Amino acid sequence: MSRPQPLARRSEVYARSPLPLANGTFTADGRLVVSHHPMYQTAPRVSVFTGTDTLEPFPSAAWNTPRENADDWLDAVQGLRTDTQGRVWLLDMGSRSGITPKFVVWDCAANALSQIIRLPSSVLNEHSEPNDFVIDERHGAVYIADEGAGNGGDGSRGALIVVDTKTGRARRRLEGRPGILAEDCPIVMDGREVTEAVGGGERRGMRVGVDGIAMDHRDEWVYYGPLTGQSIWRLRTRDLLDESLDDDELQRRAERYADRPNTGGMWMDAADTLYLTEIGGYSIGCIDPATRSYRRVLTRDELYWPDDVIPGPDDALYVVVSQLPTAPPLNEGQRQPSFPFLVVRFWPEASP
Repeated sequence: MSRPQPLARRSEVYARSPLPLANGTFTADGRLVVSHHPMYQTAPRVSVFTGTDTLEPFPSAAWNTPRENADDWLDAVQGLRTDTQGRVWLLDMGSRSGITPKFVVWDCAANALSQIIRLPSSVLNEHSEPNDFVIDERHGAVYIADEGAGNGGDGSRGALIVVDTKTGRARRRLEGRPGILAEDCPIVMDGREVTEAVGGGERRGMRVGVDGIAMDHRDEWVYYGPLTGQSIWRLRTRDLLDESLDDDELQRRAERYADRPNTGGMWMDAADTLYLTEIGGYSIGCIDPATRSYRRVLTRDELYWPDDVIPGPDDALYVVVSQLPTAPPLNEGQRQPSFPFLVVRFWPEASP
């Protein structure tokens, strides 16, 4: 299968992993930290590349080892980000072992735990799957995309979760609202709809609520949308932080920003260009702020469900490929993972 490569100046395979992947982030000293998608049930939950094809557990083997009667370990991580202080934030959904979802914040310079923020049960429901997030350091908050696809959920009860990074106080916003809940947009890979087991031998088309989330470099707007959906929405951070607004008023202030295909991870550059992973199209796309129109930037055969797009230390963008339809809950016993799993990097056309 040969696919054209539009609009990226250059692209290449950057790293190869012997384990399945999910998302990624670079540390301040240029190391690539990756999560391993919980659907693959890998022993390590998070790793760091020590070479182009070698990994070791991050932040340590102990943090990746389950323990009884405790939750100070990593259980089911997808989303991870690095803040301006060089700390890596790991969002542990807790879904593999049923432990409390939490942030583990790791100080890489000191190689020590900086903070744990546990999510209270008041901001979660039985289908919660707090997946990705953005860090708003200007306002001391993080904004989480809860997909609403856990424990048999169909994405109809997803929400945004706002967390105060100093106090840990959290609020659940816009559950099941437009831009949050999954839309009826089948994910088709190579002519076959991606389905998931729902019990009793039955399967249904995969539907996932709010998943991708990004923020501009001014910490002014948060961009978001369901994984299965055709729209990007945005909200001002000041409105998300305003506790006097109920969900009806907050939804009135939400803006439908642009059209797009089914999308996983997203990231916005300093020029407000929004980059998206086109999960069903072997592609990365972008939305220009002037036209608000979607276009593909990179298409490669290796991008079988690109899960995350992140900035690197070299003006390139890095794509973590998860091959998610090959995970046991989704593959119907057919397509198996192709090893190694890949991280691809590309230089957008505007790069020098």
